[in-house]
Amino acid sequence: MSEALSDGRRLVLASTSPFRRELLARLGLTFAVQAPDIDETCLAGESATALVMRLAEWKARRVAKQMSAALIIGSDQVAVLNEEIIGKPGNHRRAIEQLQQASGNRVIFYTGLCLLDGASGQCQVAVESFQVVFRALTMEMIEHYLQREQPYHCAGSFKSEGLGITLFERLEGDDPTSLIGLPLIRLVRMLEAAKVAIL
Repeated sequence: MSEALSDGRRLVLASTSPFRRELLARLGLTFAVQAPDIDETCLAGESATALVMRLAEWKARRVAKQMSAALIIGSDQVAVLNEEIIGKPGNHRRAIEQLQQASGNRVIFYTGLCLLDGASGQCQVAVESFQVVFRALTMEMIEHYLQREQPYHCAGSFKSEGLGITLFERLEGDDPTSLIGLPLIRLVRMLEAAKVAIL
């Protein structure tokens, strides 16, 4: 299959996330995937929104060094609980801790999005937020959930598109795809501004 759009340009997702790949595929566009390979460490004093904006753009610019004529999508996400950034748990013990902290609380997800036109240098960057209000979770509920879904590579220790939905009291936000990691509503507007016809 060709990796070019109808106008000949290439669309590249600067991400190794299977969730972002699945989301972008919903738009029916042909695209390639390239790992950005960057250091995602938060800078001293950096806010969650500044972090995700910086990393989304940095991912796109890193891939642009290899694919300078492409349209490149960069995205990054963090979760914030009690004004602290919480990342991917990485293991079962840390996931238990995160879900215990989230129980009965509100977690805000910030997703940075960048569309970089490598040919013109034009760069569109935005941040979308989405809030998750957790139910009161028992240790038994947490253990059962983690054993079934094992979301150790997901910020906040859950997959909202899977069984993780059972952990929530309610969801609050404009674009549910931003919670999964790629805000499609905003991305469509960015692509249209870059003269990519979707419909």
